[in-house]
Amino acid sequence: MATSRGTWGYRDRFGGRFGRTYFRRFGPGVVSSVGVGTYLGDPTAAVDDDYRDAVRLALDSGVNLVDTASNYRCGRSERVVGEALRESDAARDSVVVASKAGFLPFDGDRPEDPAAYVRREFIDTGVVDPAALARGSHCIAPGYVDAMLDRSLDRIGVDAVDLYYVHNPETQLEARSRADVYDQLQAAFETLERRRAAGDVGRYGVATWSAFRVPPGDDSHLDLGVVLDRAAAAADAVGVDDHGLAAVQLPFNVAMADAFTVDAHSHGDETVSALEFCHREGLSVFAAAALGQGELAASLPRDVEAELSGDTTAQRAINFARSAPAVTAALVGASSVEHVRENVAAGTFDPLGAGAFDDVFE
Repeated sequence: MATSRGTWGYRDRFGGRFGRTYFRRFGPGVVSSVGVGTYLGDPTAAVDDDYRDAVRLALDSGVNLVDTASNYRCGRSERVVGEALRESDAARDSVVVASKAGFLPFDGDRPEDPAAYVRREFIDTGVVDPAALARGSHCIAPGYVDAMLDRSLDRIGVDAVDLYYVHNPETQLEARSRADVYDQLQAAFETLERRRAAGDVGRYGVATWSAFRVPPGDDSHLDLGVVLDRAAAAADAVGVDDHGLAAVQLPFNVAMADAFTVDAHSHGDETVSALEFCHREGLSVFAAAALGQGELAASLPRDVEAELSGDTTAQRAINFARSAPAVTAALVGASSVEHVRENVAAGTFDPLGAGAFDDVFE
């Protein structure tokens, strides 16, 4: 597991190469504000090779944050992350490894009959109760989260993951009420609290696509105030003093800035944006889709781009995401060594200050 000594040592090794606040506090130590994502790409050996080289280069170049999930690329991404970690010069205790449970994963490739695969591998084995499924492919029930964490540990080849997310819980809103989904989240948190006490998880979080950046009236909305209360209740139920909910992952970039602009979350007597809520509560935000899955590497609004530092459009887009309040790191897909070199170099430039970032929205 990542430790204070390991991550600070990593920072001391690389910190002089980067700009102001490139390394930021997370958990017991620090993490780079540019992280490696592993979502995109086909589930093939060729893509595995590209990812392995790219992740290893990132770890050896000043990036000590890798984000994956049990379902990414049919489970191949977790395996590749583990291989790159073992091949890298970076010590295990210097790297923050994050994964997720929610979408039912395949095993290496896409089956010809996905429904039959789900029935055979998850329902018939008792891992998933059909009543807990949404869209036929999503589950956050305690037994399932437990099983997927075990699978993640095995596939990555580590004794513990530093950050484990409940993945896209808003998917469950298609099958049940919002109150029921909050109950599901609390039950998942209780499972992760037990695994945290056992040393299998450092901290946990909630990774979303839409839930935290849409207004309260939206069908996919979940309130961070309620989610945080449910984490506290989970800790009480398990009998631990402090809950381990430490992070939120959501899309944030120039074209998807709702997490900053939409007031959607209850905080005392106020309703505030997701980023403002996380800033006030000390939750780390990991900005997914910092390049809009590649689209923002080509162009940015001219007036926004003029305010950002970087040699390339992609670097300026990354620096936009990591300039936002509460954002600990911008996550960028890294399926080629060329992209890794460009993305890591974004960190050699200083991010915008708070006032300058606000001015972009004026």
